[in-house]
Amino acid sequence: MRHDAETGSEGSGCDDLLEVWIDQDLCTGDGICAQYAPEVFELDIDGLAYVKSGDDELLQAPGATTPVPLPLLRDVADSAKECPGDCIHVRRVSDRVEVYGPDAQ
Repeated sequence: MRHDAETGSEGSGCDDLLEVWIDQDLCTGDGICAQYAPEVFELDIDGLAYVKSGDDELLQAPGATTPVPLPLLRDVADSAKECPGDCIHVRRVSDRVEVYGPDAQ
């Protein structure tokens, strides 16, 4: 199923929709995520990374999620893989299964 989400090759339903969130308790503030995908991540004045809404609004509520645009999936996935704090979680919206990040299956 992860392959489907990466390529978008099969289906276009809810199974392909992904969302991302950051656990600020684990964030080290390195900013790697904002370098990979500045459209999705941003460092705030507190030095921690947060996800942004589609309207470029910083989402600071704990556990706030934002959709992962398909064209940015590889950058968001790379952010999760390279994050030194292991705090970036990318999961399917349909069943909330993590596909990238520290709890990925």
